[in-house]
Amino acid sequence: MQKPMSKESNNIRQQAVEIVRKLKMEGFEAYFVGGCVRDFIRNVPPDDFDIVTSAHPEQVMAIFPRTVAVGAKFGVVTVIIGSHPYEVATFRSDDVYIDGRRPSGVHFSTSLEDVLRRDFTVNGLLMNPETEEVIDHVGGLGDIEKKIIRTIGDPDKRFNEDYLRILRAVRFAANLNFEIDPATKDKISQNAAKIKQISAERLQAELNKILTRAGARRGFELMAEMQLLPEMLPELDRLRGVLQPPLFHPEGDVWQHTLMMLDLLPTSGKLANNCQLAWGALLHDTGKAVTRTQDEKGVHFYGHVRAGEEIASDILLRLRFSRTDREVIIDLIHYHMMFMNVQKMRKGRLKRFLRMPDFDLHLELHRLDCAASHNMLDNYEFCRNQLNNLDEDDLHPPRLLNGYDLIALGFAPGKVLGEILRALENMQLEGKIATRQEAEKFVLEKWNK
Repeated sequence: MQKPMSKESNNIRQQAVEIVRKLKMEGFEAYFVGGCVRDFIRNVPPDDFDIVTSAHPEQVMAIFPRTVAVGAKFGVVTVIIGSHPYEVATFRSDDVYIDGRRPSGVHFSTSLEDVLRRDFTVNGLLMNPETEEVIDHVGGLGDIEKKIIRTIGDPDKRFNEDYLRILRAVRFAANLNFEIDPATKDKISQNAAKIKQISAERLQAELNKILTRAGARRGFELMAEMQLLPEMLPELDRLRGVLQPPLFHPEGDVWQHTLMMLDLLPTSGKLANNCQLAWGALLHDTGKAVTRTQDEKGVHFYGHVRAGEEIASDILLRLRFSRTDREVIIDLIHYHMMFMNVQKMRKGRLKRFLRMPDFDLHLELHRLDCAASHNMLDNYEFCRNQLNNLDEDDLHPPRLLNGYDLIALGFAPGKVLGEILRALENMQLEGKIATRQEAEKFVLEKWNK
């Protein structure tokens, strides 16, 4: 029995059913296809609904009042119902692929030919949404039951049609907790080097789906196993075998530590599926591979934070991350070792630390870092207790004096005003001054007009 859907999801499904119904009323074939059918069979409410039809793009656009011809030459039209877009694609067969992404041409065809050109059997099922009858030309039902990711037809041909399918196989196996068919897996390994020919934007999108959905750890284990990791992210592959001090890292090398953090990423709450946090966890220790030293006192990673920031910056630029994402992820790396000092910080410095942007991400990364190693959470709990006991005015105290007040006290405009105001705020954060009179006294005693 299908798990219950939310009211919004049910509304989206009903609108998709209505699109199919209208197409059929006009004399065309129409079905749900792909992931929504796979999810229906797995008793998982689908996130979205893709529709295939015998209607050609211009016929689809004539039936529905609001459409966008996003890929009309490939038979794809977006139908907009309310505020939700639905992809409606014409049955097609493809000519030879020449660039590892797109066919050189397409021909509108039958539902069978359309299914046979698709990537994996679990995504090659058609469904009549009105009767819930599933049409299986490719053995997808059996593979869903056996939890197998298998290409439709020859895996070598499927992967060379679109190199991204190599990574999509990993993503589906990880997200669905399925195994990859041995023949499919062999061809992934053989074609691993072709992954570098995929555009950075498409790679980033797939990696984000692996990291922020179920099975992130398994996804990266599969990438390492099938030689995709050294092709895409060699900086991560170098973490394998980088041993750490067992006292603080009983889990093993840096790679195992990173995998454990991926396994512990939050799956519910405010930070669930957070891309910045996931990439922070993945990249936070990349500097250890290039900074490891060992002497009579043990193993050291001096400068690994700075090295990690530089390595992460190169990776994020290479994958075309936005500037905002890059800055947040690199900040996560920059500050991740500072938690070891929080209980020794002066009040002012601690409050500045606790109030920095995205502190919830920093704190969660620290929790993951500890939970995936020594499991000592005293600094994490200390920060949580501080945040629970401090209010907004404690972390951002109202200004006791402003620049005009300082000028009225006889100070000339210039850099000194900013210096004085910062010093005043720090005294407030330290709890050493609390009134305007105390602020004026502090300024007049410390600064010579």
